[in-house]
Amino acid sequence: MKKTLYVFLTVSVIAFMAASAAAQTASWRQVVGIILAGNVVGSGTGAVPGGFLPWTTTAGAARVNLQNGEIKFSVRGLVFAAGAPGITIGTPGPIVGVKGTLVCDVDGSASGGNSVLVETPSVRLSSTGDAAFSGKLGPLPAVCSSEPDLAFLVRASVVGGNSVEGPWLANGAVLIRDNDRDDRDRD
Repeated sequence: MKKTLYVFLTVSVIAFMAASAAAQTASWRQVVGIILAGNVVGSGTGAVPGGFLPWTTTAGAARVNLQNGEIKFSVRGLVFAAGAPGITIGTPGPIVGVKGTLVCDVDGSASGGNSVLVETPSVRLSSTGDAAFSGKLGPLPAVCSSEPDLAFLVRASVVGGNSVEGPWLANGAVLIRDNDRDDRDRD
């Protein structure tokens, strides 16, 4: 009986450790433009408002190592999907810089009602809507790996030459965690 209990506990601990280690990365298969202008992602002090017009993309992806803080993202063709006075559809308009934003604990349930934001430095957004970042931000807040609700956003960071804490323009779509690999390579 004691031997059976010992084997059960050992197997349980190993399974728990393997499951914890498996969820070291989160990735998004594509980056898509905001459809519903003004949509808010996150809660409390970690809420990020969406852009005032719809945006579109032609491609993109994001990957975050939740253990060491390495973040990579790219977006292509991030341009306005609607026009307005001073805004030409099919261009990024006055937005010349963006940053990646990881929203941890989107519903704020583990953080006192506030989502936790982790942001990359600003990178240049080309005249055709292309941008990329790759770097290590250091250890992420624990809530980023302990809570299942994560979002990845691309936010405006430079408008007309001025640094801003701008709205989100695009989001990562199809969240994949390491332990979801069974369907990652089927395409």
